Amino acid sequence: MFDYQFFIEVLVGGLLSGVMYSLVAIGFVLIYKTSGVLNFAQGAMLLFAALTFVSLAERGVPFWLALGTTLVIMVALGVAIERTVLRPLVNQSPMTLFMATLGLSYVIEGAAQLLWGTQVHGLNLGIDDVPFELGGVLISQFDLFAAAIAGALVTAFALFFRFTRTGLAFRAVADDQFAALAIGLRLPRVWAAVWTAAGIVALVAGLLWGARLGVQFSLSLVVLKALPVLVLGGFDSVTGAIVGGVLIGAIEKLAEVYVGPFFGGGIEAWAAYVVALGFLLVRPSGLFGQKLVERV
Repeated sequence: MFDYQFFIEVLVGGLLSGVMYSLVAIGFVLIYKTSGVLNFAQGAMLLFAALTFVSLAERGVPFWLALGTTLVIMVALGVAIERTVLRPLVNQSPMTLFMATLGLSYVIEGAAQLLWGTQVHGLNLGIDDVPFELGGVLISQFDLFAAAIAGALVTAFALFFRFTRTGLAFRAVADDQFAALAIGLRLPRVWAAVWTAAGIVALVAGLLWGARLGVQFSLSLVVLKALPVLVLGGFDSVTGAIVGGVLIGAIEKLAEVYVGPFFGGGIEAWAAYVVALGFLLVRPSGLFGQKLVERV
């Protein structure tokens, strides 16, 4: 007999864990949508944020002061990246920009190691990763907490980009950079705001992933988890990052539980990439990505 209650538990757990993937993917989307840059340094920014926060906390800095200080540092880092890396490479090829962010990721990781050392840190946000029962279904408290934080962050960004002048400029640049220039928008200012937002996203994602996995240098590899999410949802859609994240999370958990036994287990690590590869063959732009139309 098929155990529907267990199926729902696995599905809900996958959907909630997928929200963590969405957080990383949103940082990619914000940069790519406005500047066309695939920011491979997002994982290093995530690591830098988590390592900075936990290092300050371990030195006796109160929680909220450490959080505020790390936030200021990440905002400054985002602005510095835009001014020193992105701005001098305007109008360069996408491959040049990608390689620049790839090199930047190693610079940020090296700076984190230089400042805070290489030891592994535990990060406790005060939320235990223990299940509680809801309608007969066991749900992780930490997953619910992470989903709530992610939802609040996405809502805040949605309101900001919808009802502020900076948000209007962001949407204009995302739609058409040349038209935005024609009406007098300053692209460097918009890009600086977007990189600042990416730094904030990296901080939130870094704290959540650090609490789940521990703050260590392999944390930067979480960026690889976002790639199937982006393929599924679309590289230029925040909505796609959210939907793609929860779908990938659910696919991983369900595949591991119901398909994994036929392969000896351990397929959770690569099942999402198989799905993403198949999806590329059918819909390369993703579920919510903008389809490119070119004249030949």
